[in-house]
Amino acid sequence: VQLQASGGGLVQPGGSLRLSCTVSGSTTNIYAIGWFRQAPGKERERVSCIASSDGRKDYEDSVRGRFTISRDRTGRTVYLQMDDLKPEDTAVYYCATDRSGFCTPGYLEVWGQGTLVTVSS
Repeated sequence: VQLQASGGGLVQPGGSLRLSCTVSGSTTNIYAIGWFRQAPGKERERVSCIASSDGRKDYEDSVRGRFTISRDRTGRTVYLQMDDLKPEDTAVYYCATDRSGFCTPGYLEVWGQGTLVTVSS
């Protein structure tokens, strides 16, 4: 299994970006796909997660209402629509597969390469 993340870039505060994460290979053991981010000097944090079985979604508090996670019909591409971006959203964003269904630390298996999001005027 491999993940390919894309869609990052430079955007002004209040702007929008859409990240994509495409899965290649077998999806048999993928119970969820999550988006994570790591800002300079900070620990990696979970941003959002979507379960494979029922499409259940969850969000980190600071992005709820601004970010939307979704997937395509095949489930092989997961999107993160980011609206009303703030400077504090600046980070490298990663997607990862999960075998718990909840994007739980310790159950994350395959990571994408990361895509940089910079929010600045």
